[in-house]
Amino acid sequence: MEWIYDIRLTDGPVYWAAIILGIGGAAFLLVPPRQPVRVRWLCRILAATAAAFALVATVHWALINLYSVFPENIPDPVLLWLVPAVAAVLLWLLRLPRTSWSRRGGGLVAALLVIALSSVQINAYFGLNRTVSDLTGNALSRIPVLEQGLTRQAGAQDGAPIRNWRPQGAMPDGGSLRRATIPGTKSGMDMRDAYIYLPPAYFAQNRPALPVLLLIAGQPGGPADWLTGGALRGHMDSFAASHGGVAPVVVIPDANGSQNANTMCMDSRIARADTYLSEDVPDWISTTLSVDTDHRHWAVGGFSFGGTCALQLGTRHPDLFHDVLAFSAEAEPAIAKERQKTIDASFPGDPDAFLRQTPLSIMAERRFDGHGLYLTAGQNDTEFVGYLKTLADAAGKAGFTVQAYEVEHTGHSWDTSSRHFSDALQFLAGQWGAGG
Repeated sequence: MEWIYDIRLTDGPVYWAAIILGIGGAAFLLVPPRQPVRVRWLCRILAATAAAFALVATVHWALINLYSVFPENIPDPVLLWLVPAVAAVLLWLLRLPRTSWSRRGGGLVAALLVIALSSVQINAYFGLNRTVSDLTGNALSRIPVLEQGLTRQAGAQDGAPIRNWRPQGAMPDGGSLRRATIPGTKSGMDMRDAYIYLPPAYFAQNRPALPVLLLIAGQPGGPADWLTGGALRGHMDSFAASHGGVAPVVVIPDANGSQNANTMCMDSRIARADTYLSEDVPDWISTTLSVDTDHRHWAVGGFSFGGTCALQLGTRHPDLFHDVLAFSAEAEPAIAKERQKTIDASFPGDPDAFLRQTPLSIMAERRFDGHGLYLTAGQNDTEFVGYLKTLADAAGKAGFTVQAYEVEHTGHSWDTSSRHFSDALQFLAGQWGAGG
């Protein structure tokens, strides 16, 4: 039955079956339950559709502006796909008093098929769960804990520089994934497990001094999202295959502590997230993994919240993270649409304490000559395209080597990182003097 976990959800037979069955379910719900009251039923269809639009819009407004569940608007395509799901439920409820029990059951099945269609389309938009395994977490549960034999031995020196390095002995064809708990020794934070990608060169007898890439996931979300939506292993294996088995050691730590928490990647009244990511995590990497301890060969990257966090870490701690990959990053961290709500929650009564930690403020005051910044945003994600242009302009003036791209035919989805991740890795290789 393992084949079930390989079924794709963003394309392929299941994806198209959901479309066909969803359209069939919608057609069933649109047929009048009684004849010949078609005009009255048409009016009810229009009313249900209008009510669905109004309900989705109202809930969205409340989530963003009243309850501050998300700091940015939910993408329009996602909201639009919610409308048919809500309308299907309303139409089914309208049919209940007018149909037999068998047709009520058929109406319920039809409504569920429309909901399934909307769910598949929303998932395809975000590109997070590409397979059943991604959705169920089956593959993630099989990732082993980092074993002692793969850790850095006490007193061990860095390996040879990756430039002109040649392996001794056999190496695996691809890299391996591990998981580990990174304790919040200095920050006091209790975080979810981190995931680690170890490239083929890590398993060579003469292990080289491998660079480090720290990756941060979006919010809501968690470290595992880089393995599912980010398709990290495939990208890293491809890069390693074209570079003689050499690739960065990738560490994906938790930045929030839970699926819906938002630390803003700062030390504030909310949490000591900056201390965790700039002290606890680098200390753990340097003492636990056999990597290059020269931080000129360390980079940090992320998607959405993670992209914003990466830029924060790269500007606040350029001595730790020399280069930054920011996919769909915001101009500044936020927990609410209104900046004042963010300040009140994190630095009450002290807006300057918040502003001093934002990337734009730091880049206006400091130079980053020689440091690299790679930016992307989905072409259809107009708000984040605006952020991209603002950040790219500020970074260029501050001395960053900047590459910025609008990713065609994408919105605020994992495609903005996945489509350019290989190019971003090559950008890092150039920064590290290991291109080719």
